[in-house]
Amino acid sequence: MARPLPTAVSIAALTLSAGLLTAAPAQAATGTITGLAGKCLDVAGASSADGTAVQLYDCNGTSAQQWTRGSDGTLRALGKCLDVTGNSTADGAKLQLWTCSGGANQQWTVSSANDIVNPQANKCMDVTGNTSANGTRIQIWTCAGTANQKWTAPAADGGGTTPSSPMAVAPYLYNGWGDPPSPTTITNATGVKYYTLAFVLSNGYCNPQWDGSRALTGGVDQSTINTVRANGGDVIPSFGGYSGNKLESSCSSASELAAAYQKVINAYGGLKAIDIDLEADAYSNGTVQQRTVDALKTVKANNPGLKVYITIGTGQSGPDTSLINRAASSGLTVDAWAIMPFDFGGAGQNMGNLTTQAAEGLKNALKNAYGYSDDTAYRDMGISSMNGITDNSETVTVADFRTILAYAQQHHLARLTFWSANRDRPCTGGSADSCSGVSQGNWDYTRVFSAYTG
Repeated sequence: MARPLPTAVSIAALTLSAGLLTAAPAQAATGTITGLAGKCLDVAGASSADGTAVQLYDCNGTSAQQWTRGSDGTLRALGKCLDVTGNSTADGAKLQLWTCSGGANQQWTVSSANDIVNPQANKCMDVTGNTSANGTRIQIWTCAGTANQKWTAPAADGGGTTPSSPMAVAPYLYNGWGDPPSPTTITNATGVKYYTLAFVLSNGYCNPQWDGSRALTGGVDQSTINTVRANGGDVIPSFGGYSGNKLESSCSSASELAAAYQKVINAYGGLKAIDIDLEADAYSNGTVQQRTVDALKTVKANNPGLKVYITIGTGQSGPDTSLINRAASSGLTVDAWAIMPFDFGGAGQNMGNLTTQAAEGLKNALKNAYGYSDDTAYRDMGISSMNGITDNSETVTVADFRTILAYAQQHHLARLTFWSANRDRPCTGGSADSCSGVSQGNWDYTRVFSAYTG
């Protein structure tokens, strides 16, 4: 992998196929959907005719304001579905009631930031003109995090929208360069509260520092951690990456390496997880692999409840299995083995499909090494993608993230991340790696993964 730093996977909003049954879901929740000024999503005139307008109106307890939300991705009232008129993906396309068809224009996800998103358009349900007058039409519009796009909906399948593992989605955030964005801005826009903070390296000896040069405490990285925690989340320090001096190589023994990991854990009391990103020489050297495995066994024993993630590269058919096999034979289990499914080489490839193909290879590797069932293997997996243009000129699109999200939802993966939050913006002449290289809105990739419920 030739990129300067590693990437983690982002996962896009779940897109369900047009072949879904149109019967109401067996497991669902019903209630009001409230939005701007505390008013309700309402079917005009309580009419069930196809094409009836959907509007904002005073909450009145009638059946025209009772919406059923279930596992098939639809929102239903009066026996019909919330529908984007004309199957449009354009800003300003109005919402209506229509016979349920299983179409993509009738699919909706509710993010942890209280956005209701049509995945096909990657746009938010929006009160036209930001006015709370009774009868104001509801439309789709580019997600902006504004009050007229915030909704409180019934819980899906009785479970709400909070992920079963809230830190499963944790985009990489890098303070070294790339005009790092404010995590508060991203959290307010998407609801994502966890970030994988990159990278802890060696200063040339067995001593951990951010980028091998910034102190663990007192600087920009400490400030980022404080901000993320103030917003109700936490960071996952990532050790390694593609460039720089690796602790795994600089430390001379497993005990020294375990002590270096522990120094970071102790510096930020209350950490919930760490990420070990093994690339380049840190992955290819068998001695370094064994040192890392033995050190992580010590860390896990000394820190009950701390989640340990390992991130590795992959080919199109799955990763090199040497580290996985070494860990299994040494008795090390981790909370997620995550692959970086990019830098395969060449433009024009379907990166969503290649990602799921590589993930199936990881699943088989875990089954073979640990004797897991399919379900257990999936739940021990992660995807760490790269948003936009990769180092090998591949393009990972927002639609590819939706493909990854659907795969993760189906199989209950333990981790979904991507390189990087810094890049989740359109390019406007900023510094290196400060944008994705594709046409997008701010935080579109993060917003897709924010719909993940584990």
